[in-house]
Amino acid sequence: MKFKYLLATSVAGIAAAGAMPAAAQSTGSIDFEDDDVIIVTGTTDNGVGGVEIPNTTKAKQVLNEEIIRRQRPGQTVNDIVNLVPGVSFQNNDPWGSSGGGFTIRGFSSDRVSQTLDGLPLNDSGNYALYTNQQVDPEVLEEVNVNLGTTDVDSPTASATGGTINIRTREPSDDAGITATMTFGDVLSKGAEDTVYMRGFVMLDTGDITGNGLKMFGSASYTSYGVPYNPYGKIDKKQFNARIWQDLGSNGDFVAISGHYNENRNNFAGSESIANLLPLAEDGEVEINGVTYNDKEGRFQIYQAFGDTYPCSIAADELVGGVGNPGVSDRYDDRSGCGAPFYRRYNPSDTGNIRGASRFSIGDSLTFTFDPSYQYVKANGGGPDDLREQFFTVNGGSYTGAFNGGYYFGRDLNGDGDLLDRLAGTDPSQTTTDRYGVIANLIYDIADNHRARLTYTWDRARHRQTGEISGMYENGEPWNVFAIDEPVLDVNGNPVQKRDRLSYAILHQVSAEYTGQFGDLTAKLALRAPFFTRELNQNCFTTSAGGFVDCPNPGADLSNYVNASFNDDHAAPQSRTYKYDELLPNVGFTYDISDAMSVFGNYAKGLSVPGTDPLYDSLYFADEDFARPVPETTDSFDLGMRYQNGDIEAQLGAYYTKYNNRLAVAFDPNANDGEGEFVFRNLGKVDKWGIDGSIAYRPSRNSLLYVFGSYNDSEIQDDVLDENGVIPTAGNQESGTPTYSFGGRGQIAFGDFELGAQVKHTGPRWINDTNQDKAPSYTVVDLDARITLGEFATGGDAAIQLNLTNLFDEYYIGFFGGSLDDFGFAQIGAPRAGSISLIIGY
Repeated sequence: MKFKYLLATSVAGIAAAGAMPAAAQSTGSIDFEDDDVIIVTGTTDNGVGGVEIPNTTKAKQVLNEEIIRRQRPGQTVNDIVNLVPGVSFQNNDPWGSSGGGFTIRGFSSDRVSQTLDGLPLNDSGNYALYTNQQVDPEVLEEVNVNLGTTDVDSPTASATGGTINIRTREPSDDAGITATMTFGDVLSKGAEDTVYMRGFVMLDTGDITGNGLKMFGSASYTSYGVPYNPYGKIDKKQFNARIWQDLGSNGDFVAISGHYNENRNNFAGSESIANLLPLAEDGEVEINGVTYNDKEGRFQIYQAFGDTYPCSIAADELVGGVGNPGVSDRYDDRSGCGAPFYRRYNPSDTGNIRGASRFSIGDSLTFTFDPSYQYVKANGGGPDDLREQFFTVNGGSYTGAFNGGYYFGRDLNGDGDLLDRLAGTDPSQTTTDRYGVIANLIYDIADNHRARLTYTWDRARHRQTGEISGMYENGEPWNVFAIDEPVLDVNGNPVQKRDRLSYAILHQVSAEYTGQFGDLTAKLALRAPFFTRELNQNCFTTSAGGFVDCPNPGADLSNYVNASFNDDHAAPQSRTYKYDELLPNVGFTYDISDAMSVFGNYAKGLSVPGTDPLYDSLYFADEDFARPVPETTDSFDLGMRYQNGDIEAQLGAYYTKYNNRLAVAFDPNANDGEGEFVFRNLGKVDKWGIDGSIAYRPSRNSLLYVFGSYNDSEIQDDVLDENGVIPTAGNQESGTPTYSFGGRGQIAFGDFELGAQVKHTGPRWINDTNQDKAPSYTVVDLDARITLGEFATGGDAAIQLNLTNLFDEYYIGFFGGSLDDFGFAQIGAPRAGSISLIIGY
């Protein structure tokens, strides 16, 4: 087998499937030749030096193996699409396993649906996307991005900003092994304990039976210190596998894929933007009387605002420790050992099983069926104090969570009293079981005319708890999953800060038609989703802002319910909300000549409110004013393409009407007319911009690629807060760059290849009042690869060097923006270098 370096895959099966380009996420969308995507793929080289701009109804761009294989091994797939105009991604570290954030045309990741072989990866509750939990890039066939739209069969509840679709590679017809070993470090003054190590191995069995039965399996292990967290460590294990059986010779098949990812990591360091701005604006900062420049100061800032380590917690402040009888021992949960943010853990266990199949029914009818299941266990949180006493009110004594405190009603440190407040952790635990099906029936009406009918089902059981666990003397938690080792109250029950269960259910029917009429190609589609949100709140909701009390079972709650402080509350309850919408998607392409074409598209998008605003609404009676409504978008695209030999170019413009923007804002009618900050729909935002790129191959062994985008927005309405009106009308949305541009050049000299890429990201408003900006920044990356030789089997061995953020640029990383405050942000990834040995045969 000729070794295809890094992201290369042997994908003869996908090509053999006839009209099956590397395109959308489901088997049906691929077979239907869906073209509403920007693709990042490792399967073909049909464009100019690795850059392809297909002639489709929307802005679409392909970056194939020739570019992707030069990125750092193990990097998150979300970093790859940062080379596409309209996308802005900020990585929390150089290696990709600490997370990160991004926007697409100004929409943040919780409004962008990300899928793996059709399986949704966004959290089923709040739609958060965790870029550090993505599949190893070596096992991928393609990553594709829909700008502002989604596929008609996509199982998404939140996609006003578009979709990112990831597809797994097909096992090779030939047996082979691919192995990658990478060693690296942060090359920036002030960084400590940041050595990066990663190993990856993948085995292809080849065609086992001679009738198309083949499989691959892979495993990887990653370990390193978090650059901006002097305490943080990353420990990541991942396993992937796929079994594939060809059915006949016309592209039919059945496949089953599996994925498991285990992350054990501390949070990447974050800090108030107000503390980060002096470094970004002035290039220096004073900390504890010492002035640092921006290169070293970025590492000092976390040590200045946290504690030092190692540290210890006194025995009388530990659960199971040795207390002082009659003395009120108290752990300091704000600044004590274990309290700094960078000590907090964000562990996750994620796994899924994905099916894919294609069946020909006669000459004109095709059926595809993609079932899936996924499991998620994850949490995040920090320290708190555990109170031995009962919570007493109105003559009643209770255990549980009340007013932000945790009450156990028993002696926890063995001193015979109930006076103490001891060290513990209270992460927010989430466990999800999610099932899905995407089915397509595709009919070839005539030459150049196709139609399909699709059904999509997605059901997620989303369990959210908040068990409390203990801490060791060194500030470490008993267990990173507090749910596995909780501290129990006097009656043997775990104390929880939250206790709720929701079901997110989607039934969706869609139809799509595409037809060619000479030089004109038309596409007509309609998506009809029916969403149900079943909410079960087991705690008392005590405010419109979502605060809750969670009494433990077994006690008479009448004294608590009748207490004067608790006159205004919502009892535990269940409620069901339903949402449905008709979402048209129509577009065209027109070939002016063999080299030039124009394209246009209109699509309506939808984002259903997540569980947090819906649970907050339980505080009110089930009235329309208390229920957040879905966000919707009307997106229009118009552009032109030029494709002629060694030059491919595209220039497109878009306009999006964004309705019912949902955010935390002041509601003057909440809290009996006194007002409170709650989730509210804030009105309309108009967005528009231009995306463009040019790829040019000066010679057979070289590439020049330039891209850029301009994104603008205008908020249409002012927003109320407790002090009056926040002047947001006429302002731009915060958190997204107004412009960005970049490029890449690469050249090969025999067995030696050299590349460089640069991206300049423009300034970003910190909040919607447009009072201050995070400055623009430029990141330059270098890569080099040399082939050492070939094996007799046809494989080869190579060494690759990657140097990212060459000039060690300091910049403020991802932040989601806000109404009128500064919030928190990460610092952008520092300079880092790595060397990889890649072997394949």
